[in-house]
Parts: sequence; C-alpha cells; structure tokens
Amino acid sequence: MTVDSQKDIDGLKEIGRIVAITLNEMKRQTEAGITTRELDELGGKLLKSHGAFSAPKKAFHFPGHTCISVNNEVAHGIPGSRIIEPGDLVNIDVCAEKDGYVADTGTSFQVAPYTEEIQQLCSFTHETMMKVISSLRHGVKVNQIGKMFEQQAKLGGYQIIGDLCSHGVGRAVHEWPQISPLYNKRDKRVLREGLVITIEPFLSTGADYVVQQADGWTLCTPDKSVAAQHEHTIIITKEAPIILTVA
Repeated sequence: MTVDSQKDIDGLKEIGRIVAITLNEMKRQTEAGITTRELDELGGKLLKSHGAFSAPKKAFHFPGHTCISVNNEVAHGIPGSRIIEPGDLVNIDVCAEKDGYVADTGTSFQVAPYTEEIQQLCSFTHETMMKVISSLRHGVKVNQIGKMFEQQAKLGGYQIIGDLCSHGVGRAVHEWPQISPLYNKRDKRVLREGLVITIEPFLSTGADYVVQQADGWTLCTPDKSVAAQHEHTIIITKEAPIILTVA
C-alpha cells in the first residue's frame, strides 16, 4: 500500500508495535524443551490481547498464528509438537492485522549453547537488513535492494536464498511490489514516498534456494545448510525510512 494520511501512518505504527512486542516475547520465551506449538499459542494470545490477529491464518488458512522454523527449515514452519533442542537455530515470523492494517516482522536466533558460526550468520543477516533499510529513499530503484543483498552476502561469505522475496505490505500479507533478493538490471521500478514494504534478507551457509515440504508450507534447504532471516516493515519517505516493527 501507499500511505495517504496520518490515519494510515498511525494504524501501521500500531500493528507494527504489536507484532514487534509479540516477536520479542516469543523470542524471550524460546528455550530448550518448549514446543513450537506452545510458542505459537503464546504468540496468538499476545496478538489477541492487543486486538490483533494472524494475517496469514486469515488470508491463507495457515495452520498457526505465527511461522516457526528450526535449523534447515528456512521459512513458513508450521508450529506443532517439535521440541526446541539446545543449539537450535530458530526463526520466528509474525505477520498480523488490526483495523485493516498489516505489518510483518521476523528474526533468527540460536538457543544456547551458542556457536560462532550461527551467531555470526544471525548478526550479519541483521546487519544486512539494517544497512539496506538505511539506504532506501524516495527515488531509489527497487533493484538496488537485491544488489545490496548480493553485495553483503558476498562480503560475509554467504549465499542469498533467491526464491524468498521482500514485498509490499500494509493492507494484505503480500502486495505489490515483489522485490527480488537478486539484482535485476532490467527492473526499472522506483521506490515512492509512502510505499509500505518489508525488507527481509535470507542469508545461507550453503543452498541458494528452498524446497517446499510435504506439509505444503515448510520451506527447507535441500542440503541441510542453514539460513537466517530478519525482517522489518517500513514506510519509504524522502528521508530515512520509518521502521514500523519496533516495540
């Protein structure tokens, strides 16, 4: 969507704050021994307590309030009986709606005990997201996002998961534009003031694509390599973007 009023901005900031609170609390509660279903139920209760609800559950009948992916599960993991183990790499993605406004956020982190490899992957992916966000303005070409993702991945020695994209958001889970994580010189689209988008790099230690599993949702690397994702929803302005998904 493109914001055209202060009401839009306020509504987006409210749902952005709610998904950020939910994500932070779910991360805080993640420890060895808890199931992904228990984490998801916590997330659902938090959303409800703030008058919000899961947007993917409503729009796509996703079988959970949130997506929780573990180890070589990169995205869209279904919450269930899986028990979080020590050292697991966990990704939580929270996308929710309130009063007709939608915001989307996510984070990857490791459950103790920590390893240098996974900690570096998670921190470098977050750094990549923030560097890209800080460079975006009205008038910047959309394809510069993919270009910066690729530059950062090369710098860190990682691969880009090429089939998972940043995207427009605001009134629905996925809106125009779909933003490739790979540079496309033929893409002439330009970011405009007021546009609401996600920025979500997926950096991998091996694979550059994912494979959908038999459950119809979960996306995994084909080679057991792992990937990290961090995601914010932002509004493009003529100055620094407004980051909505902060508590």
